[in-house]
Amino acid sequence: MEDLTPPKDLLDPIEIASRDEIAALQLERLTWSLRQAYDNVPHYRSAFEAAGVHPDDLTSLDDLARFPFTTKADLRDNYPFGLFAVPREQVVRIHASSGTTGKPTVVGYTRNDIEVWSQVMARSIRASGGRPGDIVHVAYGYGLFTGGLGAHYGAERLGCTVVPISGGMTERQVQLIEDFQPRIIMVTPSYMLSILDEFDRRGLDPRLSSLKVGIFGAEPWTEKMRGEIEQRFDMHAVDIYGLSEVMGPGVANECVETKDGLHLWEDHFYPEIIDPVSGEVLPDGEMGELVFTSLSKEALPIIRYRTRDLTRLLPGTARSMRRMEKITGRSDDMIILRGVNVFPTQVEEMILQTRGLTPHYQIELSRQGRMDSMTVLVEAREDCTGGARDAACSELVHHIKSNVGVSCKVRVMDPGQVERSAGKAKRVVDLRPKE
Repeated sequence: MEDLTPPKDLLDPIEIASRDEIAALQLERLTWSLRQAYDNVPHYRSAFEAAGVHPDDLTSLDDLARFPFTTKADLRDNYPFGLFAVPREQVVRIHASSGTTGKPTVVGYTRNDIEVWSQVMARSIRASGGRPGDIVHVAYGYGLFTGGLGAHYGAERLGCTVVPISGGMTERQVQLIEDFQPRIIMVTPSYMLSILDEFDRRGLDPRLSSLKVGIFGAEPWTEKMRGEIEQRFDMHAVDIYGLSEVMGPGVANECVETKDGLHLWEDHFYPEIIDPVSGEVLPDGEMGELVFTSLSKEALPIIRYRTRDLTRLLPGTARSMRRMEKITGRSDDMIILRGVNVFPTQVEEMILQTRGLTPHYQIELSRQGRMDSMTVLVEAREDCTGGARDAACSELVHHIKSNVGVSCKVRVMDPGQVERSAGKAKRVVDLRPKE
């Protein structure tokens, strides 16, 4: 693989600034962000007052630990636009992601927010080895999911040519890669393996493809998967991180020259690591839950957002900004299936809406070939037999696809066949091979 280290003169000055310069900018922007939230969002004003803090209490970065956390429940409770800090008319775009009650968590962006997002995404693509003029094949999903449009705007901002193919249609994906000769692909790592399978099915040598850089995110992936992709395609496989509540993709990204963890773009997102139980801030190097505070978002400032992602913070290497290790897991029960966030309670809600089914269910995760799949095992009611059972199965498949956003299989079991527990129910059985 070729050396894709970017020349220093291509980097934003802040990427290689001193830690003192970065901290000074963070304190300035953090002061603004706390005030933006307190002055314009009733939820934050109430939360700050209940915690006995005020934006003026922030005199150092360490003072942020005195402020209350924001959780996904806060976004749900203020659905849809209650956390917006600007008039709705100034919001130029809305995105949303799945929530645990079936309601999405809604985020908004001003025109300046979109520009900042585009800038950090362009920075991420450049850190991955992208350059102006590259053709970028964007196979993340478009729509309310932030992946597709986030990648799209960032690639355009860098000066690239974008192929907005979105997800699915694997045969067409490979055909367009062969025809358009993109240098970069942006996609979930599991779907990249499906694309690889299609190369094999067609008898094409993936190492001879035009792809030199893959930017993979939206789901956890292992070093083993990185190695396979890099070896089979003769390409660099680089990790990207983000979440819609904080901005979308582009919150952090690996640098192609080191691939030693994701550099956080700390000029726009302030990270903390906390103990998931006590909420105490942990020092750099210790494993815990990742928390973010936005430093420049206008429409939806987010203060100490608990991501539930488990990682640790490390010193910068290729850039001055700190790194986070690859996400090792989550402190809640969320499933990430093919880049979509799925909660067992969402599935339960769909079951309860389906005639003929009981609330006794279990979710099995398995891997068929390259792709993860989900099977819902659910019990039928005593009077649900024959054709009625088949109809309930089809109805539940439709509900989950329409409301949760993933395709799955459903097996309707006889009463009593789903495993019971005297304590906490085991809702998820992960049958995927351990890597």
